[in-house]
Amino acid sequence: MRTWLDGMEIHDPKVARFLCKMIPPQCPFERDITLFGHKIVHIPAMCKLNPLYDQLVGLRFRSLSYLADNCGEDVSAYC
Repeated sequence: MRTWLDGMEIHDPKVARFLCKMIPPQCPFERDITLFGHKIVHIPAMCKLNPLYDQLVGLRFRSLSYLADNCGEDVSAYC
């Protein structure tokens, strides 16, 4: 699966936009829980536990690069 994701090439703007929307730019799960201004619990980034996390981030980057370089789109909406 890792090899397949790493080798995936983006040639369609619709697919690139979809991937940029579906793969978040940051890990959405890391949180600090505070109570009365004091941090009581830290929930670690769960996506670091995902074995395909690096491949998905790379795929998102390739999608952004394709949209910016080949299609000339402004990708700031995806950041």
